[in-house]
Amino acid sequence: MITEHALLPVVPGQEEAFETAFARAQPIIASMPGFRSLSLSRSVESPGTYLLLVEWDTLEDHTVGFRGSPEYQQWRALLHRFYEPFPVVEHFNLVSSVPQQGHSPAM
Repeated sequence: MITEHALLPVVPGQEEAFETAFARAQPIIASMPGFRSLSLSRSVESPGTYLLLVEWDTLEDHTVGFRGSPEYQQWRALLHRFYEPFPVVEHFNLVSSVPQQGHSPAM
């Protein structure tokens, strides 16, 4: 499994429009072969910056499969106009993970 990481710097004042467009774009990427999961988070300290994490089966599922697909052109048309500057995308292999421990209900 590979995790795609991108900090998305959204043009000031366009955050709401970006979130609306992203909601429309999510099903596009979710339908791609090798897609596992996605999360989008908004920075508390810098509200115009978003963190996109996408899990893929393989690096090629993202770099070749998704980016080389007609669906990527739809994704690009919906989202790329919001970025200034254009985000740097990196890919990561998991080294370590600690699962959340179960919580006992309060009595």
